[in-house]
Amino acid sequence: MATEERLVLSPEARADVIAVYLSSAGFSPRVTYQADHACIETEVPESVSANSWRELLKLLETADWFGLHSSESGLTAWAGFSKGTPATIAFVRGHGHQL
Repeated sequence: MATEERLVLSPEARADVIAVYLSSAGFSPRVTYQADHACIETEVPESVSANSWRELLKLLETADWFGLHSSESGLTAWAGFSKGTPATIAFVRGHGHQL
């Protein structure tokens, strides 16, 4: 029987990987590290393309939780990575629920 190995990344590494992908998609992410989680935020420009929206949502769904914040200054996408529950790259997470 074949076994499948999965790479387990720390929350910090997961946030850093997402930041690289967001940067390559044209966003300007900011990563912060807290005692119990890592967080990434990026401003979403008004002129974002449909393709960039899809890429952004695809990346956000890999987080333990994510969302969008709207204010007078614009739209900010954010994602959190819990230090208490490591995830594997193959798992898709989001909406505050773990699979």
